[in-house]
Amino acid sequence: MLYKKIYINIVFLCALTYLPLVALAQEDVYTKPLIEVLKEIEKRYHVTFNYDYRVNDLKVKYANWRYKSDVATTIESVLRPLDLLYTETSKGNYQITPFEYYRLTEQEGKEHLNQLLKLYDNADQFSERRKALKDCILRTLGITNFQKTSDLNPIYNSKIKMDGYTVENVAIESMPGVLVFGTLYTPTVSKAPYPVIVSPHGHFFNEQNPSNEADSGRYTSDMQHRCATLAKMGAVVFNYDMYAWGESSLQTGGFASHDTGFALAMQTWNSKRVLDFLLSLKNVDKNRVGVTGASGGGTQTFLLAALDDRVTVSVPVVMVSSSFYGGCSCESGLPIHDICDGSKTNNAEIAALFAPKPQLVISDGADWTKSVPNTDYPYLRKVYGFYGSEPRIESAYFPNGQHDYNFLKREPMYRFFAKHLGLNLRAILDKNGKIVENGVSVQKNKEMRVFSDGKIPNTALKSHTDIVNAFRKYHYN
Repeated sequence: MLYKKIYINIVFLCALTYLPLVALAQEDVYTKPLIEVLKEIEKRYHVTFNYDYRVNDLKVKYANWRYKSDVATTIESVLRPLDLLYTETSKGNYQITPFEYYRLTEQEGKEHLNQLLKLYDNADQFSERRKALKDCILRTLGITNFQKTSDLNPIYNSKIKMDGYTVENVAIESMPGVLVFGTLYTPTVSKAPYPVIVSPHGHFFNEQNPSNEADSGRYTSDMQHRCATLAKMGAVVFNYDMYAWGESSLQTGGFASHDTGFALAMQTWNSKRVLDFLLSLKNVDKNRVGVTGASGGGTQTFLLAALDDRVTVSVPVVMVSSSFYGGCSCESGLPIHDICDGSKTNNAEIAALFAPKPQLVISDGADWTKSVPNTDYPYLRKVYGFYGSEPRIESAYFPNGQHDYNFLKREPMYRFFAKHLGLNLRAILDKNGKIVENGVSVQKNKEMRVFSDGKIPNTALKSHTDIVNAFRKYHYN
């Protein structure tokens, strides 16, 4: 009898153990690759789909149960759980795209700006909104004390004299163990004190080695021409790596950590510390401070200008738009655009926080900044109008231009900085009065690295996780 009970219990336990395995196996049967499901929908409903590589690894759970009587409901039930959208481009033809939380239509952006203008219609009301937004953005970034400082401990390397300027590779500590790598451009002809210009880069790959993130960003010829020419005009300029790009990837263990929300916080803090470094140098004018960058560098431009009162002139390039937050998590991965004190914000309003100081917004017709002439610039003029400062906000729009910071876009920037920072425009004019970038020596990637052998100091942190933990400790202790 005892043996019988033991036998029954063993059978019962085996059955209990087996049941989840059976259930799991049945659930697997209902899961199919998305591509397979799409092909089945095409066959059933006589339609066609267009999509890119991003659907390759996706799977549809309970796929067979998602087929409905009509094609629209079927597509909706299949794609929505995967955060995918679809558009019927022509009868029976559908384009599948990922849900882009960072993108709106220009009309939606315009409507948002009109809603914001109902919150303020004078300088006092906008100033209150500015304070609330700045506090909210800093809290969201996790920067609890924007004024906090620590030793920069600059490391200088490879100073070279060029035609009218010098270049020197420099690393600074934005906080203990975290390095910012860059190149310092200093005038040799102009007289001190010199204005300073913070020069963040965007997501542009270097033509010398376009497949390598470690050789991109600040190493591009456009960046070098921009910084060197500004130095020839009389400014001290610092061109530095964004988080996990260039030499910064030596600390993070690679490029992947750049596409994170934390990167937005870290590189915004780094931009502030770069300004600390520039203003710590001898023979600089603390009352003449510029910042300019394109794309992701444009995001850093209007963020630093909005958050740091020391900036006096701002030139954000191909980034200001009320309908685009930034396609990289390093720009929109943290909810700085979400509800702050009751109302959401957008990049046009963040740029407006710089009012009434001089600002030039550069845009083109090939990207989201095509909204600037008819939507964002009129809004900015209204805000500047609260302060009686409409002449201080300017726009340079290139309807046939691309998403870049090429020479055509640099020309108005040079003139704007010359006007508002007191730079010597004549230093870069030819005999016909046209701007030229003559005498600029484009360096090789390896020549711009602070540590050419790839070996950073032993005191430097060497993983993304360690940097995240150090950032939290620095700002919350």
